[in-house]
Amino acid sequence: MYDVIIIGAGVTGCAIARELSRYKAEVCVLEREEDVCCGTSKANSAIVHAGYDCVPGSLMAKMNVRGNEKMDQIAEELDVPFKRNGSLVVCIHEDTLDGLQDLYDRGIANGVKGMKLLNREETLAMEPNLSDDTQGALFASTAGIISPFRLTIGFAENANKNGVDFRFNTAVENFKKDDEGIWHIRTNNGEYKTRCIVNAAGVYSDKFHNMVSEDKIHITPRRGDYYIMDKEMGSFVSKTIFPQPTAYGKGILVAPTIDGNLLAGPTAIDLEDKEATATTQDGLDQVLAGAGAHVKGLQIQRKCIRVFAGLRAHEDHHEFVLGEVKDCPDFFDAAGIESPGLSSSPAIGEYMAGLISDKYGFRKNEHFDPISKGVLNPKNLSIEERNELIKKNPAYGNIVCRCESISEGEIMDAINRPLGARSLDGIKRRTRAGMGRCQAGFCTPRQMDILHRELGLPYEKITKMGGDSYIVRERSKGGEDK
Repeated sequence: MYDVIIIGAGVTGCAIARELSRYKAEVCVLEREEDVCCGTSKANSAIVHAGYDCVPGSLMAKMNVRGNEKMDQIAEELDVPFKRNGSLVVCIHEDTLDGLQDLYDRGIANGVKGMKLLNREETLAMEPNLSDDTQGALFASTAGIISPFRLTIGFAENANKNGVDFRFNTAVENFKKDDEGIWHIRTNNGEYKTRCIVNAAGVYSDKFHNMVSEDKIHITPRRGDYYIMDKEMGSFVSKTIFPQPTAYGKGILVAPTIDGNLLAGPTAIDLEDKEATATTQDGLDQVLAGAGAHVKGLQIQRKCIRVFAGLRAHEDHHEFVLGEVKDCPDFFDAAGIESPGLSSSPAIGEYMAGLISDKYGFRKNEHFDPISKGVLNPKNLSIEERNELIKKNPAYGNIVCRCESISEGEIMDAINRPLGARSLDGIKRRTRAGMGRCQAGFCTPRQMDILHRELGLPYEKITKMGGDSYIVRERSKGGEDK
C-alpha cells in the first residue's frame, strides 16, 4: 500500500512527486501512457511566464510568480536548459496603449520584478523585426524559455531517484474508499491501495474530481495550434513576443525556443473532445495572421518544419484548483492547470507536497538528493572532451540523427537510464533525435535498430508514442534481421 498515489505524469504530477520525495513516504505515480510528458506537458509554448497577466490574489498568480522565482535553481538541479530571454507584450493600436499600463499595474500587485513600459522607439530598438504598427510594449525581464520535456522528465527522474514509483500504461478506471479510510484504485493493470489520492490528470481532472465531490468542476479542452520553424529562423526575435491578452489567453506569440528554433502559436479553440490534438487549417491560418500582425517578414510557411497542437485544461473560472477536496477527505486536486502551468509547476509541487505532508505528518527524507543529470549532450563539451568521450565509448562518435547531431551513445543513454524511453517519441523528448528538418525521416530506422537491440523489442512492437502507434505492421516477404 502507498501513502500517496498521484494520477498523471505530466509536469504537474511529476513536480508534486519530486517534492513529496523530500519526505519519508511511499509514493506512486500512475500514468495511462507509456511515458511521462505525454499530454499538455509535451505540446505547449515552452515559456516561463513572468506573472503580470494573472488576477492579483489568485492561486494562479501566486504559483506563477513563485514558480518563476524557483526556476533557476530547479533548472540547475535537474540539468534542464533554461534561459531568461525576457518578453514583450506589444501594442499595435494606439487606442489600446492603456492596456499595457494595466498589465504593468497587475504585475506590480503580483510581485513581478524587472518590468518596464517601453515607447515605440525603445521597443523597436530591442526587436527590429516587430510590426511597423508597433506603438509600445511591456518588457518583462524575468520571462524565460525552457524545455518542457526535459523539465518534466527531470522532475520524474529525480522523484524516482528518491524513491517514487512510476507505473506506465496504467489507466485509472475507478476508485473507492473502504471503511478504514483506504482508497482502492482500480486500473487496467490491477488494483492499487493508498491513503491519499492526488488528481493531476490534466484535461481529465474534472472527471476524477466529480467522481468524489458534489461541488463539481468543469474542464474544457482548449486546443492550441503551433508552427515550429527551422533553426535558420531561431534568432529572428530574441524575446518572447506577445500580443495584448484577451479573455481566451495570452494570444498568439512568436518566440525563440531553448533549442534554437522559432515557435508561433497557439490558437485558443474550445472543444468537447479531450483527445482532439489534430491541427486544423483554420487554426493554422489563425496563427499565421496573429503572428504576422506583430512580427514582420516571418515566412512561417516557407520555414516551417513541423505543425502540432496541444490541449490545455481550461477551468471555467480560469483558476488553478489546488488542495484537498472539502467534501472528500484524502483526495487532493491539482486541476485546471493551463497556462501558466509550466511556469507554476515548481511552486505547485511545493504547495501540494506541503499540504499533504502536513496532514499526514510525513518526516523529512534525510537522504533526499536534489541533483539529477539529463542525457549527456556532447555538443556542450569541448573538442578535447568529446574526443576523450568517444575514445571511452565509440557510440558517441556514431551520429544517428544528422539534423540534430544526436549520437548512438545519447540514444542508448535515453533508453537505459531509469524511467528510460520506450518509444521513438520518448527518445525524441530526451535527446531531440528526430526534431530537426527531416523530422526523423532519416533516423527512424536507425533508432528502431537501437530500441530493438537495447530492449529486445520485436520491430513490430516498436511504437512512435505507445499504444498502437506501430511503425511497422508485419514482415515483408523474405529477408532477415541484421
